[in-house]
Amino acid sequence: MEQDHRIHVSLAHLRSLEAAAAGLSFLPRQPAGSVLSGRHASRLRGRGLNFEEMRNYLPGDDVRSIDWKATARTGSAHVRVFTEERDRPALLVVDQRMAMFFGSQLNMKSVTAAEAAAISAFRILGAGDRVGGIVFNDEAVRVVAPRRSRRSVFALLEAISAMNNELHAERQVRHRPGQLNAALDRAARTAGHDHLVLVFSDFDGIDDDTERRLRSLAAHNDVLLLLVHDPQALREFPAVKQVVGNVRAQAEVDFSTPGVREAVSGYTRRRLADIHRWQDHIDLSVLPLSAGEDTLQQLRQQLRQHAPRRRSR
Repeated sequence: MEQDHRIHVSLAHLRSLEAAAAGLSFLPRQPAGSVLSGRHASRLRGRGLNFEEMRNYLPGDDVRSIDWKATARTGSAHVRVFTEERDRPALLVVDQRMAMFFGSQLNMKSVTAAEAAAISAFRILGAGDRVGGIVFNDEAVRVVAPRRSRRSVFALLEAISAMNNELHAERQVRHRPGQLNAALDRAARTAGHDHLVLVFSDFDGIDDDTERRLRSLAAHNDVLLLLVHDPQALREFPAVKQVVGNVRAQAEVDFSTPGVREAVSGYTRRRLADIHRWQDHIDLSVLPLSAGEDTLQQLRQQLRQHAPRRRSR
């Protein structure tokens, strides 16, 4: 029987997304008021500049590139020449925990994260940069070192697909609340500095340590959080008894009581609000992805390009 890609992704399906990556970019081109939280422009730096040489001023050179100290010292006009950085490695952190195995409309959150990561990997490789990743579930963390090769991308997609296909409602796993933090620790050790780090997750189980790890990671790298959520998380619950929970635990809750409805829906809203507030406290950006909508269309819409705006380092 053919696999339902809304529930589990195959390696072939992830590879087929290569063509979809054309035209996307993670350079800092979002305008103010973009969907990166409704108020924030992207904080991604884009490629930096490398100093190449100091030479005599030539007609046609930009006067802003004149080095006035060297000019005063030598008695003739000198300019500094810079070239754009040719390599900006990227690290994709992909969440495939059991908490991601949920979907009320179109995809499981785990599928949306897997598809978005595959599209991003192909786009980054197509731009000529190295790409690698950290793929994790409730029990393991797998590292694929950043390399500029299709083989490396395929290895990353294989790791994502393998963990994705291990997700089943009846699967018994030992829940590890700190697994997201463990993945971020591995990302920090792998990325070092001057990487583009993209985290695809619902950020279930975040705590103060999560914020500290992201702050440390963002101090030396560009960090983009792709917040995967299900539409039901933003909906009001009907005033009836319902069975709620996740793959680890379930319980019957009486939503006919207003206080109960507010407590349950409010918890989810507060968690999402906390993640968006990181943009005020940490040098990163948040891009929401709904599991109830087509992954590619969302990425196209949210990364739609305008005139580039480089932020100074």
